[in-house]
Amino acid sequence: MSDIKQELARKAEHTKKEGKLTKSMSIADLIKAMEPEIKRALPEVITPERFTRMALSALDTTPKLMECTQMSFLAALMNAAQLGLEPNTPLGQAYLIPFQNKGVMECQFQIGYKGLIDLSYRNPQMQMISAQTVCENDDFEYELGLNPKLEHRPALNDRGEIRLFYGFFKLVNGGFGFDVMSREAVDACAREYSASFDSSYSPWKNHYESMAKKTVIKRALKYAPLRADFQRVLSTDGTVKTEIGEDMTEINGEDIWDVQFREEAV
Repeated sequence: MSDIKQELARKAEHTKKEGKLTKSMSIADLIKAMEPEIKRALPEVITPERFTRMALSALDTTPKLMECTQMSFLAALMNAAQLGLEPNTPLGQAYLIPFQNKGVMECQFQIGYKGLIDLSYRNPQMQMISAQTVCENDDFEYELGLNPKLEHRPALNDRGEIRLFYGFFKLVNGGFGFDVMSREAVDACAREYSASFDSSYSPWKNHYESMAKKTVIKRALKYAPLRADFQRVLSTDGTVKTEIGEDMTEINGEDIWDVQFREEAV
């Protein structure tokens, strides 16, 4: 299989003279122009045609992505494709988010809650993994220590306001782990690491519970025996990359936990 970086360089050099690949080209046209190279980096289950549909769908749902640098958008989209996650759809598997980074509009790749769950189940050691919301009228109890306990009985009718979030996992060998966070702790965490917490472009705005569940699940997974390949996948969450490769987990990128986005700048 050809090295994607070399292919892209050759493609850029070859098409520069012909005027087929330019910085002013739209992202949609760029995808079509680079289809042979993109095809080499895609997993077998995703065709270039489906990749293009994913890209156009993301552009339709988030038009601001059209202002992102071409390669940051393609790299974020390739990240999603190689992981088998649909970006910017109601499935909530992954998000491509536009933001101002040092005066340049770039695209950040972010794994969604449901995407994190899906990726976790690809680990053969994982039997169960989930996160739940605890409301004021729910019956909830947990203990830590040598005999940890986690019990949750949701109220059948009016559950009241959101109070807590918890995430847990159980392995096939019987091992398990969990973490609990108050809503205040989740919000504090989001505000500390995400300038986009109140931005209309952030999934925290329209998918608050899912993002909170993702946060507590990632904390719970710190206690899980994670394989090296899964750890590499997690390392792509919240990054901005400007290169395409056959394995996007090996491409270095700028690590931005969430989105350092200044809404007034756009």
